[in-house]
Amino acid sequence: MSERWRGGRTAIALAIAALSSAAFADTGAGIPQPLPGAEPGDAARGRAIVANRQVGLCLLCHTGPIAEERFQGNLASDLRGAGQRWSTAQLRLRIVDASRINPLTIMPSYYKTEGLTRVAASHAGKTILTAQQVEDVVAWLQTLKDNTP
Repeated sequence: MSERWRGGRTAIALAIAALSSAAFADTGAGIPQPLPGAEPGDAARGRAIVANRQVGLCLLCHTGPIAEERFQGNLASDLRGAGQRWSTAQLRLRIVDASRINPLTIMPSYYKTEGLTRVAASHAGKTILTAQQVEDVVAWLQTLKDNTP
């Protein structure tokens, strides 16, 4: 790997870390604005991300109104009623970095790159979900107003 590429990669990582700290300042009420570079979320894409066991792995811990997916988790809150329990800003924060709400959470930080430990070298400096994927999941969760199983 050339020195020029390493330097550029380091600069990009530093820029992402700076952007993350400034753009996602926790106001206590969540992250009020959509993530930089993302379009308004699409609920259908968000549902697909949550259901996909290769992308977010949400159903490993959560149960949700996705009847076609068997073997849903019960370690975390049921996703039913999420749009009633939490605002869009609060849901966005929970997905971006749930440890800001509960430092002992087992939920991964889906849009955080700094301050992480035990990250494989191939994933260093990368988020689990893109900004658009986060917005899509938030859009779907906001549709979940009914908490009836």
